[in-house]
Amino acid sequence: MTTVGVLKEIKNHEYRVGLTPAGARELTEHGHDVLVQQGAGDGSGFSDDLYERAGARIVPDAETVFEGASLLIKVKEPQAQERALLKPHHVLFTFLHLAPDPDQTQDLLASGATCIAYETVTDRHGSLPLLAPMSEVAGRLAIQAGAQALEKVRGGRGVLLSGVPGVHPGNVVVIGGGVVGRNAAQLAVGLGARVTVLDRSVPVLRELDQHYRGLITTLYSTRDAIETVLAEADLVVGAVLIPGASAPRLITRDLLGVMPDGSALVDVAIDQGGCAETSHPTTHDDPTYVVDGVVHYCVANMPGAVARTSTLALTNATLPYVVKLADQGVRQALQGDAGFLPGLNVAQGKLTCEGVALAQDLEFIAPDRMLSKLG
Repeated sequence: MTTVGVLKEIKNHEYRVGLTPAGARELTEHGHDVLVQQGAGDGSGFSDDLYERAGARIVPDAETVFEGASLLIKVKEPQAQERALLKPHHVLFTFLHLAPDPDQTQDLLASGATCIAYETVTDRHGSLPLLAPMSEVAGRLAIQAGAQALEKVRGGRGVLLSGVPGVHPGNVVVIGGGVVGRNAAQLAVGLGARVTVLDRSVPVLRELDQHYRGLITTLYSTRDAIETVLAEADLVVGAVLIPGASAPRLITRDLLGVMPDGSALVDVAIDQGGCAETSHPTTHDDPTYVVDGVVHYCVANMPGAVARTSTLALTNATLPYVVKLADQGVRQALQGDAGFLPGLNVAQGKLTCEGVALAQDLEFIAPDRMLSKLG
């Protein structure tokens, strides 16, 4: 039997929860004990009573969860006060986004805990199955957030993305044709905006072109192409991703200067440091700021704003992995799944994610070399 702990998120305006009552029931029916911190599911509409009906036990605080559970389930990276409670016997399964966060990296290394990151788990196709649902949400939210940022009362240039009869629609530029970019493009097209997607993969551009049949423009991403489209952009969505590593800074301060006054930038890559030189993390309390006349929206936990949808989408993807960890233990679960193993970022004081090591100039040990040392 494994004791699984579900923590209440404490990051600013983070309302998601790492396990639903349905997930708790699945685990208890496998013979595991589930501890849920009081109120952990409230923000997503899951009451303590629902967890209790599913067989979980409600405990009063995070300290009790850390003391009683060996497998810890979260959504966002552990905050400093949570990291202080981590012990070597803990297995932490959550989003980590370590590359731009050296303080978190050092705390996790010092804890001795085994830390598995949702965002670096892969599948047999090389895709990121646990990041994908939140990327889908973030891509769609990026257009909503950008549309609001363009309103004059919020510092924008006063452009309606859909336009109206007799008036041009807004011009949306999406940098990156992955999951975030595709979902941003989908929503922007649905609004009637003019959409341009840039990517460095010709197959990705070809697929987008064939799917939208002339409704969007696709461009191979070069500095020249980015500079050209930024000059006419109302809304730019930064949707680039290098799994586990810092996002490339594709929009320099100079390039930002070619954007029209009052245009908006939604940097969805902010979890990995951001793809614009002028980006820094913001919160849902104070989501935007202005640099050189461009409204920046850089909220690091965008999906938290639609917690119910996000929680259901995320836990649909993560639950099979949680059950595997609980049933088999961390070593067997990782050893038996070649795509799960890349999720291992930190183990017994060692960094096991190459992208983080490169970003922070740290030593790196391949995750397979740590398997024999895991419980």
